[in-house]
Amino acid sequence: MIKLALVGDVMLGRGIDQILPHPGDPQLYENYLQSAQDYVHLAERASGPIPRGAGLDYVWGDAADVLRRGKADFTIVNLETAVTDAGEPEPRGINYRMNPRNAGVLQRLPADCCVLANNHVLDWGEEGLLQTLDTLQGLRIPVAGAGRDAAAAAAPAILPRKDGGRVLVFAFATRDSGVPRRWAAGPNKPGVNHLDRLDGTGVEAIAAQVAAVKSASDVVVASIHWGGNWGYEIPVQHVSFAHALIEVAGIDIVHGHSSHHAKGFEVHRGKLILYGCGDFLNDYEGIRGYEEFRADLALLYLPVLDGRTGGILVSLTIVPFQIRNFRLNRASETDAHWFAATLTRHCLSPGMRLVVEPDATLHLQRG
Repeated sequence: MIKLALVGDVMLGRGIDQILPHPGDPQLYENYLQSAQDYVHLAERASGPIPRGAGLDYVWGDAADVLRRGKADFTIVNLETAVTDAGEPEPRGINYRMNPRNAGVLQRLPADCCVLANNHVLDWGEEGLLQTLDTLQGLRIPVAGAGRDAAAAAAPAILPRKDGGRVLVFAFATRDSGVPRRWAAGPNKPGVNHLDRLDGTGVEAIAAQVAAVKSASDVVVASIHWGGNWGYEIPVQHVSFAHALIEVAGIDIVHGHSSHHAKGFEVHRGKLILYGCGDFLNDYEGIRGYEEFRADLALLYLPVLDGRTGGILVSLTIVPFQIRNFRLNRASETDAHWFAATLTRHCLSPGMRLVVEPDATLHLQRG
């Protein structure tokens, strides 16, 4: 059996970076606020004091303990932050970066793979991306979805398992998640693995990439940054593409992200599709708007797959947290029930539901 830990967007820049041991330059280029420290002050106004110079364990709070006890084989995160103190800000209005001296925070979760195919990894240009790649390489954290050229950006992260098999993580970013086409990696150009087409041609291209490296004992993850920030509606094109990835391209689990809150999921032909994992950590605390989506709540997905049957889903546990004081705290039982009802309502697989256990974790039940 293979146990994975999957989370959505991990946004360690801006306000989060300011409370870590080595805060970077706080200057912002937003219309709303001009200093990353302002985001810390907004959060404190909402929830109370936040320590400065917090240890690298601080932001993970209860999540690190859950992962230690859960003993997942690999933890895969979408790192939606440039790790750089170099480069020039892209003229986008919002630019995320974390001081490279704080990058050890990723080892404290720990993150075993960082997906970089997203709409903030190039917020500080190609120079910022290259420093991000160098920093993560120095930490020995595999990456997927961005690279020094198109071949590197398209290559999977390869995670060796103790049983001799591997987990292969392919990562992609789409235009509908806010990733500009000009960010695409080229033959001699750093960038992201830009997924231009959510159609049969796109599926065939991914199928060829997977077939070139996958062996019979491998489990393959497709990590996709797609869709908008808010709303539970899942585009029909996303559903048909995810199905085709499983049916045609040899993908065993679809790890979707981009939305600031968790979206629906389904089990298709025995394989798990997470259409939007939601933010796992951000600095939005104290910002008003979209309260009905509960973006202060975060989810840790713990699927167990059977490697002997081609990555068929055996079980799914989901652990909810609340972001408070820029820290992941175990969610209340009331919040767990809200999540169970909300995600069951938006589950695309008939007859499946999430139930809440006494410890406020969620488990998938069939029938």
